[in-house]
Amino acid sequence: MSSDNWKPSASISTLKQRADLFGRIRQYFDEQNVMEVDTPMLSASATVDLHIDSFVTTFLPIGGGKEQSCYLHTSPEFPMKRLLAAGSGDIYSLGRVFRNGEAGGRHNPEFTMLEYYRVGMNQHQLMDDMSELLSSVADFKELARVSYGHLFQEYFGINPHLASDEELARLVREKVDSSLDGLERNDCLDLLFSNEIEPGLGKSDSKQLNGVYVYDYPASMAALARLHTNEGGEQVAARFELFINGVELANGYHELTNAQEQHSRFQAEQDKRRELGRPVYPYDQRLVEGLKSGMPDCAGVAMGLDRLLMLMLDKKKIADVIAFDFSRA
Repeated sequence: MSSDNWKPSASISTLKQRADLFGRIRQYFDEQNVMEVDTPMLSASATVDLHIDSFVTTFLPIGGGKEQSCYLHTSPEFPMKRLLAAGSGDIYSLGRVFRNGEAGGRHNPEFTMLEYYRVGMNQHQLMDDMSELLSSVADFKELARVSYGHLFQEYFGINPHLASDEELARLVREKVDSSLDGLERNDCLDLLFSNEIEPGLGKSDSKQLNGVYVYDYPASMAALARLHTNEGGEQVAARFELFINGVELANGYHELTNAQEQHSRFQAEQDKRRELGRPVYPYDQRLVEGLKSGMPDCAGVAMGLDRLLMLMLDKKKIADVIAFDFSRA
């Protein structure tokens, strides 16, 4: 072990800028009358997202009793939606989240996430609000909003909502890797997007952060977003992502409020994890009960604040913007 391994991975001046960023974010929400909330980091339920793994620990009651598996949260989303269903109104959370297996470069197994929900907004109104927030805390400019379908038409000459699985697989072999075969539809779409489209989104040589919003993702990628019909008459997910300098910064939804549909999606994701040999975690049944009681129409978004600070300060590694990265924790 290095003799200076006790030192922070980020400079003190960077940590001061980090504290200032968090303060300005809180000031923005204070002025908007959005309430800050704390939610449990340790939960009886976990993510069902195919691409995210949870940390698992065990609760051991003092004096005996039944042991209980618990999970460090990967996002405050589920308890925040339970608060919305209970009548909280507009809320935000600024705190740590945990994702197993993600370390190095732009990832750390624990990182800081801003997640917030605005009642009565749809995905485009939330994009407006995000641009206002980012402009108030950074040198940010919204460059464009473009649909997922438009980008695939521009880059590949296909409609991603209508293209056949065979057509997408062929494009992956042509554009990404000729040896890739047997991939599922969403895997093909993800590879084409991340390799060919994403690196150029919001690219800039200036210090200004130029943002591009990509919206109306394929219905198969809805996650916890509601579905709607786009201008072409296709069913798509009311979901957006924000990219700056080819980096994904935020992921937002016009939120699903249908309890039965949410229950079905949770079960489908568990089935898929089981099929792929991934760990299968218990989903949040309390969220489903909360949706049954009635969650208001709202839109929500999650944004990685370490990644935002990296972009603002032109840092290449997440270790450069947090006090102690995983190697020094």
